[in-house]
Amino acid sequence: MRFGQTGKLSPRYIGPYEILDRVNEVAYRLVLPTDLDKVHNVFHVSMLRKYIPDPSHVIRHEPLQLRKDLTYEEKPIEILDRREKRLRSKVIPMIKILWANHTSSEATWEVEDQMKTKYPHLFE
Repeated sequence: MRFGQTGKLSPRYIGPYEILDRVNEVAYRLVLPTDLDKVHNVFHVSMLRKYIPDPSHVIRHEPLQLRKDLTYEEKPIEILDRREKRLRSKVIPMIKILWANHTSSEATWEVEDQMKTKYPHLFE
């Protein structure tokens, strides 16, 4: 089974998955998700790889102020960068915005004029 993709681009390793128990010296039983229910859950050690912890995998949990319809308002924290997008006949100033409850890798490029009208406190 190729785990969803066939050919050269099929993933060599998938996971990480929790080890449930050790079956014998060279086999381990893993806890697999329900979409992999057709895959046998006992694997030889040669098919497993040690998980190397990555700080970006840790999810920060900060309580959000949810509305009654289970939505929340995104609030910009700061402007990280500026650039101009050049089209054929006009130039559009853009700014990179860091949003609350997001990391800097999730910052987005927004049109500067729209952000000035919506969030004037960023430009003071």
